[in-house]
Amino acid sequence: MDEITLATKCIEGDQRAQRKLFDMYAPKMMGVCLRYMKDHAQAEDVLQDGFVKVFTKLEKYSGDGSLEGWVRRIMVNTALDHLRKTNKFNANISMDEVGYKVESDTDVLASLMEEDLLKLIQEMPTGYKTVFNMFAIEGYSHKEIGERLGVSENTSKSQYSRAKAYLRIKVEELEIGR
Repeated sequence: MDEITLATKCIEGDQRAQRKLFDMYAPKMMGVCLRYMKDHAQAEDVLQDGFVKVFTKLEKYSGDGSLEGWVRRIMVNTALDHLRKTNKFNANISMDEVGYKVESDTDVLASLMEEDLLKLIQEMPTGYKTVFNMFAIEGYSHKEIGERLGVSENTSKSQYSRAKAYLRIKVEELEIGR
């Protein structure tokens, strides 16, 4: 069944189609939610809220682009809404917390297992994590991030730079500990 047919059946209230859509995308979308939230319980809440939005807004899916991309955007927006509601986005984190260690662009993250990287991302300060996810993983521009989060484009760039520095420090700490 193609995406348009699946979406149409879901809109018509076909529970099997709704279950299929959920089963198809929930594992990937849980990964999206985990990147924005501090723990699994928060990510599950966002996933659930996100799928409620998916099913209530499905008639707005036009078929332009993939259904998965449309669902992903809803999940990202739901995660951002959750962060805003709980006042967990702080764009003004001190540089002293991370230091300035962005001198090389070597890919030190390549040696990490996916679980290790996810854990490091979850442990980031919320502002770093949010901008890092939106820019590096979701592909938003710094201008779009600024508009979505209500911060300047430069703040977005700064947060991304700080997130990379934070990750680099944490990766080095992991390497030393091994």
